[in-house]
Amino acid sequence: MYDLKGKVAIITGAGRHHGLGEGIAKRLVAEGARVVLTDIGTPKGERFAKEHIGTSAEMNEIVAEIRAAGGVAVALTCDVRSESDVQVVIDRTVKEFGRLDVFVNNAGVGYIMKPMLELSQEDWDAVLEVNLRGVFFGTKHAARQMIHQGSGGRIINITSQAARHAFPDLAAYVSSKHAVVGLTRTAALEFGRHGITVNAVGPNHVTTGLGARQNEYRAKTQGISVEQLLANRAATIPLGRVGKVSDISAMCAFLASDQAQYITGQAFDVSGGQEMHN
Repeated sequence: MYDLKGKVAIITGAGRHHGLGEGIAKRLVAEGARVVLTDIGTPKGERFAKEHIGTSAEMNEIVAEIRAAGGVAVALTCDVRSESDVQVVIDRTVKEFGRLDVFVNNAGVGYIMKPMLELSQEDWDAVLEVNLRGVFFGTKHAARQMIHQGSGGRIINITSQAARHAFPDLAAYVSSKHAVVGLTRTAALEFGRHGITVNAVGPNHVTTGLGARQNEYRAKTQGISVEQLLANRAATIPLGRVGKVSDISAMCAFLASDQAQYITGQAFDVSGGQEMHN
């Protein structure tokens, strides 16, 4: 539909089965792109434990699935909190495929859920370092490579409904996602003259692995079942259902394509009408 043949894309935070990163990667491959999946790879302390991250083994399984279906993909470990890690991934991508056309900042921490009075500096830093600093590093170094190539490019930042709305027990997450919208708009202003578009995509709730943990937490705090929580949530959405990974990956495929070449600096809500803004 969007013809990404010959394009090369990097997707961060793409090492979990049924996650947004995996879905975005597979949709871009279906459109003809060659993709590089990245994730942190190994646990790093209690806030980046095995149950919260994309391991190298799982990321390699996703790459194997893509290759088995006829696509082109490689997996690289990357801690987006590290500027040198981000630069190395871009350098290795260019060495492997010759260029970089699309960079999707998808890596994020949304599993630290606590009332603000219980939120530690370490909790705050873990969220902001991935969700904001990581997006800054990805945007900066992707744009630098795209400028060097001289043929434009696409940077897509995955935000959230939390970029529009406040939610209890998610102070750091909400703050980071609001900030990414500001970063997106500033980058669009600075890089537009180079033919680089920078946009944000904000899902409402999607039940990925992360989404399932959020469901369990919200249901427990409200004293209801997860099934009732999801039913209540769907009732607030004009299209009558919560989001799917495919909804988000479709928007990313569009923004990565030439059909979106005149769209930049925008924060798109992909929410079934739940979020409506002038």
